[in-house]
Amino acid sequence: MEKIEVIFYIEALSNEKKLLERAIEATVESLKGEKSIEVKDISVGDILEDEEEELLKYSGVIEARIVGSFRDVALAALRYSPAVVEVLRPGKMEISARELMEILGDVAVFMANLMEKFGGLAIYPKLDDLPEPKIGYSRDEIEAMIVEDRQILYRFVAEVYDKDEETARVNMAKALSYEGCRINKLTVQKAPNDDKKLLLAAEVLSDFETLFQLMAKYVPVALSIIEPEVIDVTAGELQNALTDISGFAQELITRPLKKQLMDRANTTFRLNP
Repeated sequence: MEKIEVIFYIEALSNEKKLLERAIEATVESLKGEKSIEVKDISVGDILEDEEEELLKYSGVIEARIVGSFRDVALAALRYSPAVVEVLRPGKMEISARELMEILGDVAVFMANLMEKFGGLAIYPKLDDLPEPKIGYSRDEIEAMIVEDRQILYRFVAEVYDKDEETARVNMAKALSYEGCRINKLTVQKAPNDDKKLLLAAEVLSDFETLFQLMAKYVPVALSIIEPEVIDVTAGELQNALTDISGFAQELITRPLKKQLMDRANTTFRLNP
């Protein structure tokens, strides 16, 4: 697979300047020591202070220009969770369905490990207010979506939790539609040897970015890309997908810190009415 070149814009925040300086230094050293990706150059911006911000008043940005395979760059994006990933080249690339499944599998494993520590990501508005989507499409409709709309047809199995199978089926249909999927098939059944766990099996069509978002949010136990055999992806789509999964990792990693800071702020507020 063709290598890609990107810039990571890694934002660092802290309520103490010295801690931020040490964190930035550690991140730079870690980037310089990378073996799976080639770090072309690194620049560090000045540390800025926002006097109006009470919790995280100090900020700094690291810019790292990186070259590597899509897989290695994606895993680096998860590790360093940049605020933005800018794709410099190529303008367009082709990825086989098999290669893409392997990359998405790595993303799902990484995110699953984070979720074990910090909790899940799939949060939706009140699903009762959403209409039930259409399920099932003709072969002609599916072909049109793949050829004309550049959609990807894939199946996946993921663990879900709900009060019963039918409720889960309805809620997951709405949730997947909300994510931007066209649902061709969907079933929910109890997991073997675990009455509290349900297994969702779905066959859906979506664009490239939505596919990445779903794999990072749902961390499926199985995935199969059916069509097309080769997926063409633009630089913009790569950029959006990498920024999305980076943001998901950042949300999970910083969750305990945000809670700690909010608890501290709330305590201060109660002590100083």
